[in-house]
Amino acid sequence: MSLLKAHRLARGWSARQAVQELEELCERQDLGEARASIDLLNAWENNRARPRPQTIDLLARLYRANAVRLGLAGDYCEDGGGAKVVVVSGGETRTPYQTEERVADDDVERRALFHHALLSSRSVMSGRLLAEVERTRQDLDRTLAAATVTEEQLDRLDEQVLRYRREYISSAPVPMLYRLMLELSDVRTLSAARQPAMAQRRLLNATVMLALLSADALMKLGDTRQAHAWYGTARTASDDMGDVRLRALVRAQQAMLPYYYGDLAETVRLAREARMLAGSAPSSPAALGAAAEARALARMGEHKAARAALAEAERIFSRMPPEGHDHLAFRFSERRLQFYRIGTLIELGEQVDWAPGPSSPYAIDPVLILLDQAAHLVRAGKIDDACHMAEKALLQVPPEHRTSIVLNRARALLAQVPPARHRMAAVRRLTDLVADAPLVVG
Repeated sequence: MSLLKAHRLARGWSARQAVQELEELCERQDLGEARASIDLLNAWENNRARPRPQTIDLLARLYRANAVRLGLAGDYCEDGGGAKVVVVSGGETRTPYQTEERVADDDVERRALFHHALLSSRSVMSGRLLAEVERTRQDLDRTLAAATVTEEQLDRLDEQVLRYRREYISSAPVPMLYRLMLELSDVRTLSAARQPAMAQRRLLNATVMLALLSADALMKLGDTRQAHAWYGTARTASDDMGDVRLRALVRAQQAMLPYYYGDLAETVRLAREARMLAGSAPSSPAALGAAAEARALARMGEHKAARAALAEAERIFSRMPPEGHDHLAFRFSERRLQFYRIGTLIELGEQVDWAPGPSSPYAIDPVLILLDQAAHLVRAGKIDDACHMAEKALLQVPPEHRTSIVLNRARALLAQVPPARHRMAAVRRLTDLVADAPLVVG
């Protein structure tokens, strides 16, 4: 039994009680965040990880001991009196082995943080969690720049990626993002050493898919900076892999980030780059690229070019081989084509009678279409009808999906309402609904 664990058991505390005591100590003495969990404490007590210097100090305060008595430092004094205080420096020079150990410790702490967030009843992102999302991406980028893995591990990874692509369509973005971070930590571990070419390709393919899902989740949450960075990671991995269709998929997916956040010309550029990479063979990236280009051109007012791009998307889709009825992220299905077709036609000013089917697996897409229809009604001067439709759209989406990408569209709609109409009951209700929406990110 480790000394650290012995101190806890001597007080009759469970691991949960010890963490609670530490958190209360930090709050009582204004010592900052405890940065501890049951998983981390178990790892420290069983010598699977080492606390950071700041955490060692907090543990010493909690158990009223020093680092030596907790087994977290060595005593090399020769005076025979025993040192009463042991200072553990936070900026010491480390050997390569110590650096590797520190990386492992950080990974344990990061995984524990995301596990704790997943178990929490509130799907709210904090600055600390966003920082760890960023660190995960940076660590992955460093690993890509620098893997022995079994066939069974690769098969399991492929199955996991497929499951994430299936569940992503209907999952709330915050918990999904945390799960993706945990999976990417595993991928990075497997990629820590260079692999045989085939194994390396499969790891890169998994990295691309997981990075794209992370970027898309961050886009929904409104964190455009990190979404852009994760798309960059996906591009690095796909370019390293050399698969032109995968490279095209990354560009096609990335094209929607500037579409929703204000740079339509960039959407057109990325969509056309995706189509060029995809080549003449019909594929999901080629169809998505054409469809994304059509929506952006329609919103820019280039109606003739938008209709041509939409016709091209439909032509590509008609030549694509059947892909089954399974709904997967990044698969350009009949439902996805319908979503882009309706969005384009609305921007072209056409009357579209559409209602989402009761069996639709997509949580956000139907709401975005309804908000596009509502915005079109505002431009036509039908303010009351527009606000009723927008209110209905927001109320039908679960709170955990009512993220920035949805709320921003509602705010843009309200911004188009003439000031003289702001006192209308429907406008006030929609304004209050948007103002009272819970913050899912921030």
